[in-house]
Amino acid sequence: MTKMKNLLWLPLLALSLSAHADEREWLPYKKVIEQMRLDKFYAIPPAERDKLALFVTITPTNKAIKPGDVQLTLVDGAERHALALSTPDYRIALVPNPKWLADDARIMTNLPKGEKSAMAWDLLTTLPEGLQWNYATIMAGVPQSNNAIKKMAGAMSMFAPTIKVLVLRFDKPAQLTIAGKLYNSDAKHEIRLKTDSALMKDNPLVVASERPFEADLDTE
Repeated sequence: MTKMKNLLWLPLLALSLSAHADEREWLPYKKVIEQMRLDKFYAIPPAERDKLALFVTITPTNKAIKPGDVQLTLVDGAERHALALSTPDYRIALVPNPKWLADDARIMTNLPKGEKSAMAWDLLTTLPEGLQWNYATIMAGVPQSNNAIKKMAGAMSMFAPTIKVLVLRFDKPAQLTIAGKLYNSDAKHEIRLKTDSALMKDNPLVVASERPFEADLDTE
C-alpha cells in the first residue's frame, strides 16, 4: 500500500542558534511551503477543497525519540512561534503565511545533530455531525483529494497517487450499515470504504454505531 506519509525524506540541517543553544536550524519556512506544495493546495478555490484538511507530518527516523520530545519553532526576526506537533502522527497544520515567506523565516528544531526525519503530507476529510450521513457526502473527499493532488503535482500529475479509500478510525470497535450491508471495524478499530460508483449514484444512508474520531484518505 502506498502511503502519502512515505513519499519524501529530508535530512535535518545542522546549524546552531546562539540565543537558544539547544536549537538548530531545521529548514527555511519557504522551503517547507514550496517543497510540500502547500502554496499550490491553498491556491485551489476553497469550494474545491472544503472537504479536505491538509497536514504536514514530521517523523524522526529514530524510534527512540518520543513524539512529545519534538519541538519546532518558527523564528521571524525577534518573533518566535511554537509549531505544535500532534501525536502520534507528528502532524502540523501549515497554512502559507505571506509575512513569514517575505521575511525568510526559519524553522528551528531541538532534535540532536545527525538525526533525520521524514516529512510528508497527510490528507484527511471532514465528516458531518452525528452518526448518519449520505454515502456521497462522506465520500466527497475522495474526488476532491484527487483533484487537489493533481493540481499540487503540476507537470508530474501522471505520477501522483490516486485516492480510492475512505478510512474511518474509531476509539473502539464499531460498525457501519450501508444499503443493508454491515461493515465491522478491524483490529485497529478502522473501517475502510472503497469508492463504489453504484453507491455514489444511489447515495444510500450510512449509519454508524460510533462516531469516528478521524476520517483519512488512502490509495487502496
